[in-house]
Amino acid sequence: MQIIWSKTLRPGGKWSGIVGRGRLLRFTALEPGANLSMLLYNAWNPCERYNMPDTLKAQHTAFLTMGNVLMSDNGRVMASIVADSLGWHDTISGYTSRQDIDQKYGVTRYQDQRNDWLRSGQENFAVELVRNGLTLRDLVPPVNLFAKVSVDDDGQLIFHENHCPQGGQVTLRTDMDLLLILSNTPNPLDPRSIYPSTSIQLDIFPANPIEPDDICVTHCPENQRAFENTWEYYALRNS
Repeated sequence: MQIIWSKTLRPGGKWSGIVGRGRLLRFTALEPGANLSMLLYNAWNPCERYNMPDTLKAQHTAFLTMGNVLMSDNGRVMASIVADSLGWHDTISGYTSRQDIDQKYGVTRYQDQRNDWLRSGQENFAVELVRNGLTLRDLVPPVNLFAKVSVDDDGQLIFHENHCPQGGQVTLRTDMDLLLILSNTPNPLDPRSIYPSTSIQLDIFPANPIEPDDICVTHCPENQRAFENTWEYYALRNS
């Protein structure tokens, strides 16, 4: 399959852009221990955005893997996970702040280190939101691709350090036209004291039309209804 577009996000890097529906987004960890924080917005109406509570509640899960979808706050499918070598992507840990980064890795400043200063997830998101006409008020819980966070019997969140090997991959299909915002910054629960240095490759391909037995459509009745909402939205929008 022909690659439409590729990009490598270096450690601490960020990116945003509009990706049309009907694309495959293949993310690859180029070294072990990756964490890529991701936000999704309706490209033409950013008031509609990825909704973590509805996504988890509808699919009766606390994490995402192949067969799961990412739902919007309007009950539509924004993207589907159609391939996954890891089996678990974190939805509950959020993103790092400037205070988190300074406390864990030491204080760095752009004025001293220039592009080598250690960025936080919140700062990366803030920059990309502003570039797309949004503000920090539009910031919502992200999906942390490549990261695994579970809960023990005492209710404590457990970060699994060796979850993502080199070459770990996850592929999303865009089911809506999306504003995609990415931040290659550490998971807030990562206990390592050295700022992760894992680059992530993004390759975009055309997706095949959705078949009736699609693993994400048939995953549960709630997914079927969310897909129908999305298809109705585009039938009316394009008519």
